[in-house]
Amino acid sequence: MFEQYDAIIFDMDGTLVDSGQLHEIAWRKTLIKYEIPIDKALMRSLAGVPTMNTIDILIKHFGVPRLATNQAMNHYKESVVNDIARDHVKPTALEKTARKYFGQKPMSVGTGAYTQEAESILSWCGLREFIGPVVGADQVSNPKPAPDTFLRCAELMGIAPERCVVLEDSKTGLEAARQAGMVGVDVLEAFGIRNNYFLE
Repeated sequence: MFEQYDAIIFDMDGTLVDSGQLHEIAWRKTLIKYEIPIDKALMRSLAGVPTMNTIDILIKHFGVPRLATNQAMNHYKESVVNDIARDHVKPTALEKTARKYFGQKPMSVGTGAYTQEAESILSWCGLREFIGPVVGADQVSNPKPAPDTFLRCAELMGIAPERCVVLEDSKTGLEAARQAGMVGVDVLEAFGIRNNYFLE
């Protein structure tokens, strides 16, 4: 699958890293604290959307009052993630792909998480050494489903977008890959990797 491409871009959560329960726990605590309803199907549909964008969507969707700033809510969620992450993250089967192509093809991570959090999670999973650039939502003006994240990955790797393949678990991420002019691979269909995040 990968030989025909010059570079590989991984999404992180639900793709390269099994972190669904980590983020579900952190979101549940955050939504309860700030009195925002929990809708599992809606939360799953927003997988890959940065935290502060997700907050805006949820508040508008439910018409509930904003009890704190987006920054404060994001900070609380990140603090929960940091407190429990080591117990709730591990590599997916794509660790083998990262190991196989390490030193052979440029590889990067393009994620809806913020860069510092992504760097920490990749390190905890023992994956950071295999990956080149890590592009988080805080590095681009327009996060997924806009193409900016993956285009930035390609730029930092020095590879033309059309020569990159993107591995993703979410519709949001696959749309971002399409808009970037890259081939997007659904990891559920191709590898049987399912993000254990707000499942029904």
